[in-house]
Amino acid sequence: MTTVTYTIPNISCNHCVHTVKMEVSDLEGVKTVEADVMAKSATIVFEPPATEDGIKNLLAEIDYPVAA
Repeated sequence: MTTVTYTIPNISCNHCVHTVKMEVSDLEGVKTVEADVMAKSATIVFEPPATEDGIKNLLAEIDYPVAA
């Protein structure tokens, strides 16, 4: 399993946290998603077939792009 933490500047409220958690959790292979409004970050634990690129692409599609 892989654990990644991304900075996501667009996380600004609890609704954002909920959206990120629900959308990313739906990806096959994603085990857990924890998002933090104060840190503007999300920590995701996943295994194949989920990939970092796939997760980043999904976050960008739902208007929560990962900071460069």
